[in-house]
Amino acid sequence: MYQNKAILMGFLGSDAEVRTGKNDQKFTTFSIATKTSYKSKDTGEYVSHTEWHRCIVFGKFSEFAATLKKGAHIQVEGEIRHIEYTPKKAKKPVRTDSVRVTSILKLDRAEKATPEELEAEPVTTDDDIPF
Repeated sequence: MYQNKAILMGFLGSDAEVRTGKNDQKFTTFSIATKTSYKSKDTGEYVSHTEWHRCIVFGKFSEFAATLKKGAHIQVEGEIRHIEYTPKKAKKPVRTDSVRVTSILKLDRAEKATPEELEAEPVTTDDDIPF
């Protein structure tokens, strides 16, 4: 049995970007920053490390991903993919890693309601009372 599954939780570094690939297939890319920290044995101070993860979304789901904006707090699930190619001006192949996203969960808090919405009284009827 095999499994290739990645779960990342972090913040978007920039707005999601829609691109067009082979056969005019549209897809969306974005980068997520994750952060870890540890206590240095030498200095006793905490050292933080930020890792950037390139994410790619295909199909209809990419339309939703295209609405994501810089700073959004999200969780993504997907599989890790490695692509190897040789750039035009390079002699050696370059290997890139990315996450092919299958699920996105927005973790941002909902936007606040307008003052008018907060002042509105809820409408109830006698039918709503359970006794």
